[in-house]
Amino acid sequence: MVTWQLAQRSMMLIPRIPSTFVPSLVMPVFITISFSGAFGALSDIPAFPTDVMLDWVVPMALLQGAAFAGITTGMGIAHDVENGFFDRLLLSPSPRSALLLGPLLAAMLRACFPFLLVLTAGIIGGVTIEDWVLGVPLLFLCAVLMGVVAAAWSLALVYRIRSTSAAPLMQVGLFIVFFLSTAQVPLGLMQGWLHAVARLNPMTNVLRAARQGFLGEVTWAETWPGLLALGALVVVLLVWARRGLAKMTL
Repeated sequence: MVTWQLAQRSMMLIPRIPSTFVPSLVMPVFITISFSGAFGALSDIPAFPTDVMLDWVVPMALLQGAAFAGITTGMGIAHDVENGFFDRLLLSPSPRSALLLGPLLAAMLRACFPFLLVLTAGIIGGVTIEDWVLGVPLLFLCAVLMGVVAAAWSLALVYRIRSTSAAPLMQVGLFIVFFLSTAQVPLGLMQGWLHAVARLNPMTNVLRAARQGFLGEVTWAETWPGLLALGALVVVLLVWARRGLAKMTL
């Protein structure tokens, strides 16, 4: 019950503090338009997996939108920490796990908004979806989990820095993870240190799984590494966030 109430409060903050949520809608649409235009010629390369650049860009932009939605959840908690409301939650008899699970549930709900917006924009723009039955639900699952990953990352920072000044670090961390992966071009077209980093970056497996329905049929061989990467990130970041929360109660 406490978890759901905290999630509801986070959703109510959207109209009250729109500046902490609007970027999660604007940025992925901007990325979709700018990347599909600026990098559109890449689809002419014989080794590129699709002839339509939107097929490559939309899943990436959608995951980024879900990640931004997760960050905005953390920003809401940062505001609560600064104005003293979070201290009242710490003094309440509610279980400490609810203080962590509530924002994570809110992040999952918030991730639905950029998912629908970017997917709709992509369909209007002419994106090709080869496998609607499995591709779209898989992309939705990846987006929701990406929102949880980003929320856990942002909460871990907020619980330690205890200020909205943690926001730039939240964003920079996610940008680094995304753009040092196959966000722009396939692994086979990379060279040098970027290829080595992208090959080890867990986001590469996540993007490979999320893009399947747009580039062809969905297969388990391409799906499980992405789900495993997301699951591992969720576990590691949740443990880190839980330890940060425990230190606030000392």
